[in-house]
Amino acid sequence: MVGEQIELKDYLRETNLIHARLIALGVVLGLLSLALVARIWYLQISQHDRFDVLSKDNRVRLVPEPPVRGQIFDRNGEVLAENINVFTLEIRPSEVDDMDTLLDQVARIIEVSPSEIRKFKGLVRARPDFEAQVLKVNLSEAEVARFSVNQHRLPGAAVQARLQRNYPYSGELVHVLGYVGRINQRDLQSIDQQAYQGTDYIGKLGIEAQYEDVLLGQVGFQQVETNAHGQRIRTLDRNPPISGDDLYLNIDAKLQVKARQYLGDRRGSVIAIEPKTGDVLAFVSNPIYDPNKFVNGIDHRSYNALRDDIDRPLLNRGLSGRYAPGSTIKGLVSLTALENGWSEYKTIACPGYYQLKGSSHRYRCWKRSGHGSMSLADSIIKSCDVYYYQMANTLGIDKLHQFLSEFGLGKRTGIDLQNEPSGLMPSRDWKRARRGVAWYPGDTLNTGIGQGFMLVTPLQLGVMTATLANRGKRVEPRLVNRMVHKSTDDKGRSHKEVLDVDGQELGQVAANNTNFDTIINAMQAVVSNPRGTAHYSAGRNMEYTMAGKTGTAQVVAIAQGAKYDESKLTEFQKDHALFVAFAPIEAPEIAVAVIVENGGSGSGAAAPVARKVMDYYLLGKDADQAEPEASSENEVAVAQPSVP
Repeated sequence: MVGEQIELKDYLRETNLIHARLIALGVVLGLLSLALVARIWYLQISQHDRFDVLSKDNRVRLVPEPPVRGQIFDRNGEVLAENINVFTLEIRPSEVDDMDTLLDQVARIIEVSPSEIRKFKGLVRARPDFEAQVLKVNLSEAEVARFSVNQHRLPGAAVQARLQRNYPYSGELVHVLGYVGRINQRDLQSIDQQAYQGTDYIGKLGIEAQYEDVLLGQVGFQQVETNAHGQRIRTLDRNPPISGDDLYLNIDAKLQVKARQYLGDRRGSVIAIEPKTGDVLAFVSNPIYDPNKFVNGIDHRSYNALRDDIDRPLLNRGLSGRYAPGSTIKGLVSLTALENGWSEYKTIACPGYYQLKGSSHRYRCWKRSGHGSMSLADSIIKSCDVYYYQMANTLGIDKLHQFLSEFGLGKRTGIDLQNEPSGLMPSRDWKRARRGVAWYPGDTLNTGIGQGFMLVTPLQLGVMTATLANRGKRVEPRLVNRMVHKSTDDKGRSHKEVLDVDGQELGQVAANNTNFDTIINAMQAVVSNPRGTAHYSAGRNMEYTMAGKTGTAQVVAIAQGAKYDESKLTEFQKDHALFVAFAPIEAPEIAVAVIVENGGSGSGAAAPVARKVMDYYLLGKDADQAEPEASSENEVAVAQPSVP
């Protein structure tokens, strides 16, 4: 059109622009290609080893395989602690998307208590999420069936057949064996968690705790291949676990049961030791409780009932109960005197009381009318307190402390149990350090009859008696006799390695053998002589020789001049009854210490128990229900307050 301006295109400029853009695009593509190549080099070559491991871990998992806990047997092969098969409901947290939802679904199928859920969540927080944690144990067959039908709706949850600790003798040996329990938060802070992978239980008390490292065994592992959902496809490799060692105890389970039966429903303890070896044949603490209830966690109500029980069944009296030994130590006090020049023929008149020079205070004999003229042997046979007041006053506390300590009084025995207390053999230094006052002559008199500050455990009394039977050789008491390690070689053959556990000799009391004869002969007369305090209750119709000594330990103080009246005391205010003995005298096979709390006299309550225990062990005779007639004499030792 006329007047219309036509714009001409600049083809050269557009061509140069296109070329520039293509070059820029080529550079960008080149840089991206270089970056891709560099990344491929980094992943495939530089970091090949690292990512190869990560890749395998994504499909291969190490699953811990817990070992079988070692079993425990008595000296005759009776099973005391075993492993039984139970069904458990377990959940692997790594395979669960919503734990609360899963727990709610499980609870609709199987009853799960709030405490079980709390324990489970605590373990989940403390343990690796790839480890399966137990939610509920001891599922019934009906519960297993209900779960199996619904398992496809519960990913991460499974029923497993597991081994669980069981104690066939129930509570008869609970104070020896202790028990295992579920690993809790406190345990996790002190154990090697690597060693306990896949394991839910740990020894809590007794032999189970003392020998935990031996009983536990070593964890094994399975290398398993899993799919994208973490489910197992196959096992690639297996490093089998090593079972824990079996333990054989020195305890005679049948003797243990009988000894507790002979105590009846009374609170107390019976300790039986083989003097020559230190083997503990029976270790009774009564009352008892069922350890099986603790294996998977006892409920709060049941535990509180045990804890608050006035009879204190949770207390291990044989190990931790501390009592005044009473007249049971009079043989040792006499031996101390003989070793320091006292004549066995020295006589002392017993008017029923003893007075220190310059004091009007009277230290009463248990026989208020007195025993008359007493020789050393008579004082043991009749348990005359006045004779020992005089003897202790002559010797002094320093000599008594030194010599009686050599028999293990006031010392830990070294038994293979945890938390053994030391007892108390008082001295001048002890009283000044603990009480801040001087030692008085009256303290010495009370020590001479096994009262005052002096405290011993039933186990220490048993060791003392065994040492006397050995004529001064003190042997460490032992519960475990041997450990048996089972293994399998490359050819599948089974092997057993046995490690014997012997008690160590702790020393020899330096004393004249003739003096031992004097004391042991007098202690034999305590049982065999009609005048002896234990003759009518423990010594009649005996088919072997026994040396023994009765004792009565005061629980509440009796005022000066007051008369002991048992009828006016509550049950827990009555005196403790004690008896120690060994037999046969010529070649001792058993030493026994018996304490019956609030039992009254040692002759009436404790001596018959010891006689029955010895009859059963030495003769195989089981005592009938009828109690032997008790002695008409009651050798209650009335301790008096210290006199400055």
